[in-house]
Amino acid sequence: MEVKHNNGEKHGEFVAFFNGKQAGTMTYTWAGNDKFIIDHTEVEEAYNGKGVGKEMVYKAVEYARENNLKIIPLCPFAKAMFQKNEDIRDVL
Repeated sequence: MEVKHNNGEKHGEFVAFFNGKQAGTMTYTWAGNDKFIIDHTEVEEAYNGKGVGKEMVYKAVEYARENNLKIIPLCPFAKAMFQKNEDIRDVL
């Protein structure tokens, strides 16, 4: 699985590809210069249960760590991921 990151001035997204086909998208909105809000996660039905959403959240965490940013998970899926995985809470 590959996760690509597209960052804009106000919004961005992490897009997951499975064998070259788009499997999911996770969008975010900037909240100032040092944090972003994960507002939506969507996985294509054919890829449910394959860890696509988790990979996108972990890619967002990696990006936050590399750039000294914080994440506000408003999306229910992302929020649940942070509640379940203590190892990524350092970016909250």
